[in-house]
Amino acid sequence: MTRRLTAGLAVAALLALAAFDLATAELDPYGAPPLFALGSGQGSGGAHCAALPE
Repeated sequence: MTRRLTAGLAVAALLALAAFDLATAELDPYGAPPLFALGSGQGSGGAHCAALPE
């Protein structure tokens, strides 16, 4: 019974997190960066390897 309770609580927590994320997120697929920006001229950002010397 303990495994079922723990698994049920874990699944409920994941569903609650997904519902919260969907309810609070602004979905704008046209303002999102491209998934693959190969040759687009846009630099990557957000990582230490993105800060290359000029």
